[in-house]
Amino acid sequence: MRSYSEEKYPLKNALSVNRLAWRLLEELVKSPDFYGVKVERTSNGTTIVDAGVQARGGFEAGRLITEICMGGLGKAQVCSKKYGDLELQSIFIYTDHPAIATLGSQYAGWQISEEGYFAIGSGPARALALKPKEVYEEIQYKDECDTAVVILETQKLPPPKFIDRLARDCRVSPENVAVILTPTTSPAGATQVSGRIVETGIHKLRRLGLDPNTILYAWGCAPIPPLHPKFADAMARTNDAILYGGTSCYVLECDDEEKLSEIIEKAPSRASKAYGKLFKEIFKEANHDFYKIDPDLFAPAVIIINNTRTGRTFQNGKINAAALAESFDLEKNGQDK
Repeated sequence: MRSYSEEKYPLKNALSVNRLAWRLLEELVKSPDFYGVKVERTSNGTTIVDAGVQARGGFEAGRLITEICMGGLGKAQVCSKKYGDLELQSIFIYTDHPAIATLGSQYAGWQISEEGYFAIGSGPARALALKPKEVYEEIQYKDECDTAVVILETQKLPPPKFIDRLARDCRVSPENVAVILTPTTSPAGATQVSGRIVETGIHKLRRLGLDPNTILYAWGCAPIPPLHPKFADAMARTNDAILYGGTSCYVLECDDEEKLSEIIEKAPSRASKAYGKLFKEIFKEANHDFYKIDPDLFAPAVIIINNTRTGRTFQNGKINAAALAESFDLEKNGQDK
């Protein structure tokens, strides 16, 4: 007998984010010089891809890692875009499977700790470990695959016991695990964080009561911040890129447009009391604790919703070029901002 989830979401259950992501991983691994990455294999056979800890990395590595993060269910392109009078490198992404690609794969929702090493995992391996489980229950999805790909935003190589833990949680052999390291201070790391623009918006819409399963298609674009050698500054810039420069659009089905109107009013980052300050300052005021920051802040600058039931489109928010220029420490024509 087929389960409820299989009847309602047959296409979802036919998709394996780890299998699709592994194909992209193979492309990354077979051309390390081209992508500026270093590939190593541990004693137990696990593949480690360094995209910025000791390796050089690059925009193309960041683009491909963004697609891996989305479990192969989205496409990414690095481009140039104007924000006010600023011309900034940016990443544009789109997906025809928004709930799985973002909440089911890309979302950094797996907190992993082993022998004093801590990291937040994202990517398709989460769909095997079901981290966090309630997300997968909500989107009615889980993956079944004998390979697992996880992305870690970290500046340190993980110890062997940490990798063994990943394999156990994903119920796969260590030699079938791939770990991609993407420090935010690297171009690949900064690129893949900005590539989370659609996921950030879906997470906010979900908090406001929108069922992510009603979203049919999505696209988004955000600036890739200039690099900074210090982790705290680089991390702050990637947040500012989304909060003040990111745009996301969601095409969905909804019968309750009054509810949509209420949601769109609260959806962009400017709905937060903390809006207007640079993330570096906000983080400092929160004593460097993300959980003390107003959750309404974590959203794109602009959110667009197109309702296919009526053809109406709702839009709210604005690009804050001044905040981007200040965060990115940009100078124009050799003069201070």
